[in-house]
Amino acid sequence: MGAVLERPQAPARHRLDVGAYYRMAEAGILSHPERVELIDGDIFDMNPIGSRHAAVTRRLERQFARAVADGVVLVSVQNPLRLDAYNEPESDFVALAPRPDACAASHPGAAEALILVEVSDSSLDHDRKTKLPIYARFGVPEVWIVDLFGSTVEVYRNPTEGRYASSWRMTQGALAPARIPEISIDIAAPLA
Repeated sequence: MGAVLERPQAPARHRLDVGAYYRMAEAGILSHPERVELIDGDIFDMNPIGSRHAAVTRRLERQFARAVADGVVLVSVQNPLRLDAYNEPESDFVALAPRPDACAASHPGAAEALILVEVSDSSLDHDRKTKLPIYARFGVPEVWIVDLFGSTVEVYRNPTEGRYASSWRMTQGALAPARIPEISIDIAAPLA
């Protein structure tokens, strides 16, 4: 009798972990000026940051400056947020619980994020459908998506079972992050 033929397996997704992701960067495969993020084991190429996008993050930094100076928060702009071995997005803006080492020992995780902001121009669909569920799954307590083309701020709070239990959109008025109530953001300021 002939040899038993093995049944071919269906193609399987190969997820990259953070270690492989960093080795690729060290080997020059993911080199500057490419902006990439690791989301659920996949590498996503991110578009260059436009001037309006950059202005929004600068305005947010300014609005959080007093809280940073008072030691209430640590601000992280376009830096990694380590969610697990397969997820390390580089969110546009994160206000973190302060750490004496300013996160030198390790990238911050979801438990340290007080509020996370994504600024969306070309990435709105990706931010809503790909990143937002990941943030909810890992318990980031509050996410704002600044929609530059729609001139709105989408607010998501209370992560529950991989989604946010409450959400709404604002075009004007003041908004305070739930975990940093002493900060009041004039919604018109970041969108200007």
